[in-house]
Amino acid sequence: MEVYMGFAPAGIKLIAGGVAAAAVGGIVMAWSRGLGMPVLFLGLFFAAFSAYFFRDPERDRVFAPGEIACPADGTVMSVKNEGTPGITVVRIFLSVLNVHVQRAPLEGKIEKTKYTKGTFAIAYKPEASTNERNLIRIGGEYGRFVEVEQITGSIARRIACYVKEGESVKIGQRIGMIYFGSQVAVYLPETARVLVKPGDKVAGAETLLGLW
Repeated sequence: MEVYMGFAPAGIKLIAGGVAAAAVGGIVMAWSRGLGMPVLFLGLFFAAFSAYFFRDPERDRVFAPGEIACPADGTVMSVKNEGTPGITVVRIFLSVLNVHVQRAPLEGKIEKTKYTKGTFAIAYKPEASTNERNLIRIGGEYGRFVEVEQITGSIARRIACYVKEGESVKIGQRIGMIYFGSQVAVYLPETARVLVKPGDKVAGAETLLGLW
């Protein structure tokens, strides 16, 4: 997935729209300051907010064999078994201030992507597990696998998946994005040793999530 000037592709049109609105406001101010000023400032605010939200910085950490990269920026909500035998689930809350791009936690092949319609509960609530979501399963060597679930929140309800089944990915590669406050669930075999705990601040493709 290409990145344009440090921004996710979906944000470019929104940023440009805000700049265009600000330009129109500036032109209108030549005739009516009262009409042009609000348009100018609203356009600048929208452009600045979009630029901040859709920022997509490069992440250059090199992970060693056997290391699992964190797939998302945010705050760890929980680390536990949620009922499926042999699976540990790490849930990460992404506020509107976090980078919202998801990255591959291991090198491997996309074995499955599955979109599921659902509700739109607040992303940090337990019931958010039934929200609209998209599951990406990545299979690595030695039978290892990680599933990354993109979960929408209550504000904006859109998920972008950058990968397709059968595609090969590198650890840390961009695999998707969720808009405006959301949650990411990471499903790991219990044979993996999780290194994060609830309350930890994490960064995608920067934080070491666990070890095989």
